[in-house]
Amino acid sequence: MPHYDICLPWYWEYDVDFIHMVEHACGRHDATLWQVTPDSVLEKITSLYNGEVSFGTLLDRGQGDQRFEPIHRWARDHNIRRINPPEISERAENKAAMHLVLIDNGIYAPYTLLLAPFIEQPLLPDLDLTPLGERIVIKPAFGGGGEGVVSSASDIQAVLRTRLEFPDQTYLVQSLITARELEGRPAWFRVFYVGGQTWPCWWNPSTHAFAVLSAEEEARYGLTSLREITTRIAALCGLVWFSTEIACTDDGQFVAVDYVNDSIDLRVQSRAADGVPDRIVHEMAEQLVALAKVTP
Repeated sequence: MPHYDICLPWYWEYDVDFIHMVEHACGRHDATLWQVTPDSVLEKITSLYNGEVSFGTLLDRGQGDQRFEPIHRWARDHNIRRINPPEISERAENKAAMHLVLIDNGIYAPYTLLLAPFIEQPLLPDLDLTPLGERIVIKPAFGGGGEGVVSSASDIQAVLRTRLEFPDQTYLVQSLITARELEGRPAWFRVFYVGGQTWPCWWNPSTHAFAVLSAEEEARYGLTSLREITTRIAALCGLVWFSTEIACTDDGQFVAVDYVNDSIDLRVQSRAADGVPDRIVHEMAEQLVALAKVTP
């Protein structure tokens, strides 16, 4: 019976560069890769459940496609390593829950009010937005890529209207964080994490453009805390692979702004202006394959 080191379900066309990087990493690490796409999902799940094939690690890029769910069920039932299993991802991506976890463990986050879902509490008590400052951010507990996020003046009506967009979700109403400037660019960062390794990047919240944070810049500007905070978040959320968003304010405080992103957008910078630097995607692929080769 064929046994593969990694099972990789995927469907998004923009993942193709990452998939090629995983393929190349498998060649370097002498690892075997079993890809599952929508075109092959029926055939491959049938062979999996018939005992004709098996695998050692599930690396899922098919998040949200229910056709891949039987692969997760098989891996769970057979006690197979799953990188970012759904039950852990769902908890980690709950911004309301993670906000409380982070502040309880000494990681700074924006001043926040948590509002019950509209369907549970359609009428809210009087809200005092004054402590949040002149501008606020309103965001649902779940969602990525800015979906459902509203930045506005301190307007209670905007808060009440926004709750209707996802009426079944808890909402966070937060102070708008302003980053300090370092030589003309905002001190705003996305840090990628895979199994103990971190990759800090400059990230512009207006243009969404990335740039690799060099070791020289990290030392010159005193940014080593980015790695330490990300590693602490990893221990708290339980994920093997994610990114986090951290800003450094004028008083030198590091603030976790967007806590945990599991389904990372892996478009590469060589193909998209707001893509992740190619080298970082390559190195994450290498680390993921290396992890899969280690016996659990």
